[in-house]
Amino acid sequence: MNLLDAHGEALRTFDRTVHQVREDQWDAPTPCTEWTVRDLVNHLVSEQLWVPHLLAGRTLDEVGDRYDGDVLGADPVGAWEKSSAAAREAWTAPGATDRLVHLSYGEADATDYGWQMTLDLAVHAWDLARGIGAAQPVPDELAEALVSKLGPQVEFWQGTGLFAEAVPVPGGAPAAERLLGLTGRDPRG
Repeated sequence: MNLLDAHGEALRTFDRTVHQVREDQWDAPTPCTEWTVRDLVNHLVSEQLWVPHLLAGRTLDEVGDRYDGDVLGADPVGAWEKSSAAAREAWTAPGATDRLVHLSYGEADATDYGWQMTLDLAVHAWDLARGIGAAQPVPDELAEALVSKLGPQVEFWQGTGLFAEAVPVPGGAPAAERLLGLTGRDPRG
């Protein structure tokens, strides 16, 4: 699975999960202990809002703080739909994955940024599903691509604040369970 296919699948996975949120669930807790369902969706919408700017070569300083705070307003699902459509359009523009982007840790290849965004979409789709009591949404093919592509990096990121320590998962477990365990989530708990 290449980056754009994986990203598209992760975006659709998160999208399907967002559309399952009922009005009475926006304040529900998620596995991300500091975030409610609304906070988690706000985080993903904010990330999507950054994508067109970063892929256009803008720096963090140029974008500034315009996406700090609540970016959902009165229509969280609509905010998600609009931001994710703009992000996807930016990712699929000719040459988008061949660029350098300015991130908090310096310049990076757009493909590396894209894989990180894809991982975030997939893992947070699971977090969101847990928060609203929905089924595990991450397709095994997507999870396998993420484990193969980012597994060693995720292990390095554990304990840095990006991910909790890995949760042991049997080696023969489905790819989605291995991905979740790798990112510090207990897929069976």
